[in-house]
Amino acid sequence: MKAIQINQFGHNEVVQVNKKMLSPISSIGRVLIEVYAAGVNPFDWKIREGQFQQKIALRFPITLGIDFSGVVIHAEDAASGFKPGDEVYGQSSVLNGWNGSFAEFISADAKAIAFKPVNLSHIRAAAIPLAGVTAFRALNEHMMLTKDQKILIHGGAGGVGSIAIQLAKHQGAYVTTTVATKDIRFAKKLGADEVIDYKKALFENSVKEYDAILDTIGGTVYKKSLHCLRREGIIVSLLEKPIPQVIEELQINAIFQITQVTPQRLNELAKLIEQGTINVPIAKVFALDRAADAITYQEKKHPRGKVVLSIPRFPRLKQLKNRIKKRLKPK
Repeated sequence: MKAIQINQFGHNEVVQVNKKMLSPISSIGRVLIEVYAAGVNPFDWKIREGQFQQKIALRFPITLGIDFSGVVIHAEDAASGFKPGDEVYGQSSVLNGWNGSFAEFISADAKAIAFKPVNLSHIRAAAIPLAGVTAFRALNEHMMLTKDQKILIHGGAGGVGSIAIQLAKHQGAYVTTTVATKDIRFAKKLGADEVIDYKKALFENSVKEYDAILDTIGGTVYKKSLHCLRREGIIVSLLEKPIPQVIEELQINAIFQITQVTPQRLNELAKLIEQGTINVPIAKVFALDRAADAITYQEKKHPRGKVVLSIPRFPRLKQLKNRIKKRLKPK
């Protein structure tokens, strides 16, 4: 089968197409899936560059990717709730000890997948898991955002930000977001009440006494954001850990969020998508063989919405599926 892998850390040139990777097999607690599409995230170029090697021991070759959408081929454990033919979406990542999602077939943990939203194509479903769960957890579980509260969302045109804007408006909040000049109309179309062009204006001059802030940028943006909250307000950052002295001085709440995709969160997102609450913006779709270009596009272009890999299902894949099924037959 075909998979996108690296055998060393580096830039675009280390990303390779392995056409002879062994097909995966299912086991208890795991589900064998034919991948139809895979979402591209900043996570992918960070893995490629080796940014996580100090946190977890990684072995080469590494199959890249984390988000996916596809169809179940086999579920070893009936208790997983999945059966062949089910359309699912979720995650499979090297950081969790699994193969990544940039492959024609994967064996995914049943605790990280759910049924795909029925009204979404596989391309759009593959764009959801990481960005969607990140936004959902920040707004619903940490901030517990309510009607008429004011929230600032940094990076409103990105994958997380674009979904967070829609969730916040669904909850009745007043939404301010920061974007580049080219993305102003896009952010307004998503529902933002106030859009700040970060290239022309300083957000800290107009954002005062807000209830909540979602930080997707980090660095000085995070530090300045702390002073834009009301007392007992909350900031959730995807990049920065709280600064105890400043938090205590300002009397605010701060959370560094590590997103964990679960079936429950994916199911909640699916409901919102099927209700029409969340639209999934797609910036660009690449073929699997062009994964290196897709990762670089995600890294350098700061796309509006999500970048996705499309994985075609050619007749030869039927032969591969038959070989996999033969391996699964009890002896």
